[in-house]
Amino acid sequence: METKKLRASGGCLCGGIRFEIYQPLRPVVVCHCKQCRQTAGYLNGFTVCLPENLILTREETLTWYESSAEAKRGFCNKCGSSIFWTYKAGGNMGIAPGSLDEPTNLRTAMHIYTEFAGDYYELNDDLPKRPGQRHDDDILEPG
Repeated sequence: METKKLRASGGCLCGGIRFEIYQPLRPVVVCHCKQCRQTAGYLNGFTVCLPENLILTREETLTWYESSAEAKRGFCNKCGSSIFWTYKAGGNMGIAPGSLDEPTNLRTAMHIYTEFAGDYYELNDDLPKRPGQRHDDDILEPG
């Protein structure tokens, strides 16, 4: 039987949520949509892993909020940390990089939904910027 290698771990501010990830993580994609900005209070970025490679080792305070018809967000109902994002139909599990234990060894790769960027900041880096979501041809390899 193959033993998977622990690649990352993390959790919420109060420790009510802890998790382990057993695969390399994709670089961070920063989302500028209104829901992500409201959830995070500023900008929101996510790395991703396959759900089967994420193990919750502590989930006493994990609550899921259906933020749209398509997606849900996982957060701590005690300290308020925003941790997860995923499509309700399944697929990759988005993980807020701020919830990861350091060093993360991640880098930010691109911005999405830039047409909805807040009026209180500027996008003045050299990273790719997409007015909508990332394109299928934007291949982002694990960091």
